[in-house]
Amino acid sequence: MEELSRATNNFSNTLIVGDGSFGYVYKACLSTGATVAVKKLSPDAFQGFREFAAEMETLSKLRHHNIVKILGYWASGPERLLVYEFIEEGNLDQWLHESSPTSSTHHQNDEVSISIDFIRSPLSWVTRVKIMRGVAHGLCYLHGLEKPIIHRDIKASNVLLDSEFEAHIADFGLARRMDKSHSHVSTQVAGTIGYMPPEYRDGSNVANPKVDVYSFGVLMIETVSGHRPNLAVKLEGSDIGLVNWARKMKERNTEMEMLDVNIPREEGLKEESVREYVRVACMCTGELQKDRPEMPEVVRLLDSMPI
Repeated sequence: MEELSRATNNFSNTLIVGDGSFGYVYKACLSTGATVAVKKLSPDAFQGFREFAAEMETLSKLRHHNIVKILGYWASGPERLLVYEFIEEGNLDQWLHESSPTSSTHHQNDEVSISIDFIRSPLSWVTRVKIMRGVAHGLCYLHGLEKPIIHRDIKASNVLLDSEFEAHIADFGLARRMDKSHSHVSTQVAGTIGYMPPEYRDGSNVANPKVDVYSFGVLMIETVSGHRPNLAVKLEGSDIGLVNWARKMKERNTEMEMLDVNIPREEGLKEESVREYVRVACMCTGELQKDRPEMPEVVRLLDSMPI
């Protein structure tokens, strides 16, 4: 704890680089010289030490280049800290929605800190597809484990990007291992507004891989369009939800009009590529779980897609 406190300058607001579910994330430099991310969980995030330790033991064994590596944890009294690899380029949400440094200002205890001090250039179409492929591979790995792990909170801010714009899925605060019946019944609905599947709205709180597939499909639509999933989109003067909008645009063969205006219109941006991407996104966001593909199929479709 002393080492982590020193490395974060006593958890200084100026070192906050994110505020995911359950707590703030700090950039920290250890005495070894290694730069890591330290997540300080709010005291009520986990019930007991044993539960927390068991969860961390599981997650620290995960090894996949599209999953953030957990390097260690600290648990004593009410304190719960997670240490994981530091990913240089921040999260996908920042790249899609923040065009100026002021948008990442944190207010805490009347102090202000800005964790991002540069203006990002818009992501190209090729980079956006690469990121989605990475997330798909990471989810495919989690779902394919002997005891599958369902993330339950796939969203843009939980996708971290390295210097090569490879995606790394982070924030397993809501993740659950499935039992042999391949489902997990939770006492609470998990997830983020806009990304949650319709079955949650209808009162079902059974978590299975198709929940992650739906959230991934929403993320695909957000990434191609630049629209936030929790906000309505205008179509012919009416406000409709993001998933509905994508379906209607696909039905009308107007997928090219879905493209984020910030995407550079470089040579080689093929219409067939955009159409296939939107088709896969619409499959993933099927109203019924049985209509959604499983992640290995999604990976196959995205990897074989022309760019």
